[in-house]
Amino acid sequence: MDDKDNIFERIQEILGKTGGGYSILEQQVDVKLQMEYFNFSKERHATPFLGDMLILINDLYSHTTTLEEKRALLVDLASIDKPEAYRAIEKFLEEGDAELKDWTVLALQESRMLLESRLLDEEQIFISTGLGGQKDKLRYFVTYVSIDSNGFTDSQRKVLEGEVDFVLKRFDSELESFWAEGKFAMLLALVPLYVAVQDPFKIIFEECNALGEFIKEGFIITNVKVLSPDEIQRYIDEQDAKIEGQELE
Repeated sequence: MDDKDNIFERIQEILGKTGGGYSILEQQVDVKLQMEYFNFSKERHATPFLGDMLILINDLYSHTTTLEEKRALLVDLASIDKPEAYRAIEKFLEEGDAELKDWTVLALQESRMLLESRLLDEEQIFISTGLGGQKDKLRYFVTYVSIDSNGFTDSQRKVLEGEVDFVLKRFDSELESFWAEGKFAMLLALVPLYVAVQDPFKIIFEECNALGEFIKEGFIITNVKVLSPDEIQRYIDEQDAKIEGQELE
């Protein structure tokens, strides 16, 4: 198991120093928005919030409050370690502005972690990716590429999907969806933190090609977002150009 893939060991190392547990963001939220939220929260929480929580909640539902102001109100509520603040954010997630849904999800997660840290008297590690996760598993988008430019045949697709499902179960992982478009076969899967994420997908590649070489060597794996076929092709072209450049040196 390659050390760079062993996320679980890193988490255990951190927890060994600080104590506590970890929490995974389950929803799929754009990474750029996550960074925007956490940077904003860090700056805004540089000084403790000393205002009235009820005023925050009333302003959150006011028709005169702008979306930008509501963003700040949600961050302020997330900094209050009271169940009432958490419930207010939770309610806003159900009833509030659709444009602020992902922002509210992040505020709710921050509020939950704050409450858990206070109630359990231990630090909580927050794990977030663009594709989210579930319990102790992270969600990954994976792409295999057909050797044939015309794409996978029906039988090849069935073999690949079957191997994906079979191998993932061996690693206590879960196949959520599988689809093919052109020469790309794509999937979403939940993989436990303690699994070196590339291991099951390497085995899938090897097992399929042992039955008849129909998959190009290597695969694309990311937990940032679901890639479109055009994005996948651009990535492949960029990697091919780098290899060609190295060969010419």
